[in-house]
Amino acid sequence: MITTMYKQIEALEKELARIIAGYADSKRQVYWWDVQSALKPGEVAVEFVHYSFYRAQKTDSTFYAALLLQPGNMPPLFTVLFEEAEMDNLLMTQGERKADYANQLYATSDRGAIEITNPKRSLYSLIWKPFEKNLEGVHTIYCSNDGLLHRLNLGAIPYNKDQTFSDKYRLVELGSTRQLALHSELQNLGHDAVLYGGLNYEPDTSKIQSQMQDSAPLLVELSFDRVDRNLLSGSWNYLEGTDKEVKTIHKLLTASGNSVVMRNGNDGTEESFKAMGVSNPSPRILHIATHGYFFPDHAGDEFSFGSSSYNAQPVFKTSDHPMLRSGLILSGGNGGWLGKSNGNGQADGVVTAYEISQMNLSNTELVVLSACETGLGEIQGNEGVYGLQRAFKIAGVKYLIMSLWQVPDKQTSLLMTTFYKKWLEEKMSIPDAFHAAQKELREIGLDPYQWAGFVLLE
Repeated sequence: MITTMYKQIEALEKELARIIAGYADSKRQVYWWDVQSALKPGEVAVEFVHYSFYRAQKTDSTFYAALLLQPGNMPPLFTVLFEEAEMDNLLMTQGERKADYANQLYATSDRGAIEITNPKRSLYSLIWKPFEKNLEGVHTIYCSNDGLLHRLNLGAIPYNKDQTFSDKYRLVELGSTRQLALHSELQNLGHDAVLYGGLNYEPDTSKIQSQMQDSAPLLVELSFDRVDRNLLSGSWNYLEGTDKEVKTIHKLLTASGNSVVMRNGNDGTEESFKAMGVSNPSPRILHIATHGYFFPDHAGDEFSFGSSSYNAQPVFKTSDHPMLRSGLILSGGNGGWLGKSNGNGQADGVVTAYEISQMNLSNTELVVLSACETGLGEIQGNEGVYGLQRAFKIAGVKYLIMSLWQVPDKQTSLLMTTFYKKWLEEKMSIPDAFHAAQKELREIGLDPYQWAGFVLLE
């Protein structure tokens, strides 16, 4: 009986590998020498790891290290970097404005160090300096983050008083360095784009009802019927800058020969969002300029399961699953956010990371999350960040641009339009265009808070 079941499983997996692009690669065991063989001269791969420190027994210390792979036959080089407490000291934000915090971390004038009255090691000295002697002759670094490193823009870290790390090296951040050995390519890459921006967050049921028939029937709709009304002033405000942003990007994309669909006002519904990749391949470009949210884990605090305080909170705030505690707000989202039913079984306009992970975006080359804190998510062991970035990668997206903190509306729009110009008009690759756009904003005098909040993940 068991032997028969194993044979059936094996047959099913072979069939899945035949009909689903990328399935075989997802099941493939990749070894470090497979990654090494994919490296070219001048390239290295860095896998960051964190682990509990043991003496005779486990201690309460967590250390970070880097595994460096170079082309050729050398085994991985293991370098201890820092203790987590040292990074915690740099990332503490209590009593500080987010702008001050970001500028302290990424300002090139002092290499990210805080003034001498409160000395702390810089990000560069913690992360890169311990093994920089092994980067001689290197121009490209592929890296995969771990733990608290997911909270940082590694390319924006000051290298010296005039340069950031991405000025010195071409830095490509990956979900895992195993991607280098897989050589996955997008199929049927088109020239179409869908842009969400200038959204009206107040409910408009007439638009929603007309689009319900096109949404994916297998996607689970999560109902937010319990809402903390004091949360973020109770509702989401209209973002004027996002309307200008997507209209400018629309012109750039159209001029480059792309077919563009605009979703603004009441048209950027959850139903329209979930319809992508259902009847037709997902768009090549998906740009989402809206509000994003992330709730941290409440384990150990006052929200105990079944208590009155627990029941008074929304499911996306109390859930044990971190992919339910992050998401995007689309048209009409204030209704669901405030616990008001849209009626007739319509979606609430709040799309969680969990719901996004069920979508098929395997034909999408680029997703831009021009929203606040879209890169954040719960850090679990060595499994990366569970949140919107994990959701879009599971859905099949190749490149993902997202934010680490609440970036000002006007500067976000400037960064995005500069990126698209460099990619579409100057014909740069997506990673090169992204880093060039951040560098341009830095050179015209913008503070790190205004440009370093966005990161690119491949």
